[in-house]
Amino acid sequence: MKQDTTIKKQEGFQGQKAIILPRSVLAAVIKDNDIISPLYITDIGYYPKAKHHFRERKHGADQHILIYCIKGRGSVRIRDAEYSIEAGEFIMIPEKTPHVYEADDTDPWTIHWIHFKGSVSKSIISNYEKQTGTYKGAIRASEKIVSLFDEMYHQLERGYSIDNLAYTNMCFWHFMTLFLFNHKIHASSPLTIKDPSDQAIDYMSKHIGEVLTLEEVAKQVNFSSSHFSALFKKKTGHAPMEYFNHLKIQKACQYLLFTSLRIREVAQAIGFEDPYYFSRLFSKVMGVSPALYREKRSH
Repeated sequence: MKQDTTIKKQEGFQGQKAIILPRSVLAAVIKDNDIISPLYITDIGYYPKAKHHFRERKHGADQHILIYCIKGRGSVRIRDAEYSIEAGEFIMIPEKTPHVYEADDTDPWTIHWIHFKGSVSKSIISNYEKQTGTYKGAIRASEKIVSLFDEMYHQLERGYSIDNLAYTNMCFWHFMTLFLFNHKIHASSPLTIKDPSDQAIDYMSKHIGEVLTLEEVAKQVNFSSSHFSALFKKKTGHAPMEYFNHLKIQKACQYLLFTSLRIREVAQAIGFEDPYYFSRLFSKVMGVSPALYREKRSH
């Protein structure tokens, strides 16, 4: 990362495009719109082969920033942390945080970038950093991301009606999930190395009608029971066997809705020999008994 802050950034890149939404328009719409206010775009753009692209903000920006590199290379410094960004990688920069970023001299990056705000925006950034330990990530499904970016950009080109802004920013939720949960994309691919918790959930799902122990599930991902349990709870918010029971109850709901199986038969189908225990667990999770659930949902 260059330390010479006197270097001037290049303002024009052939093929570039950008939209800076009028702040007065945003303020007027967001004030009374609960759909848009949680997460919304303030600026959006695309810089191809952005040679000499350089930006330093000593006091940070008023918005969070997402930069997605599809070609070339660049570098980013957030406070004192240095990040090298290559094709297929992204970086999120929190609002009001000192930062510098620039394109590589010999292989300048091509980037899609978005500035955004909203009542949940800070939590999105901080949760990602807490889970991953970094503001940087690698992403798959680039065609899907670019297509969605183009859709949002095109919609904003059509103006700032409430409908246009609502549509664009609801698309932006989807756009952000592709980055925040990028490990889920193509999760079924045999070439993908799955997270241990995801592996365990797959195993539970395939054995939904069986009685499994914590030790059996932990063994499937080559962890001790205690280590696996702590890792799983951090990832999902639930203990492994509690999560397994939730999957069982989810399957029971399907049986109750779409089959004529008796309550006792439903219990057996998901691995419970005691129908009374099953009914108590179902009521605890779903808030109603299996019989009442079937009755209410059958109309």
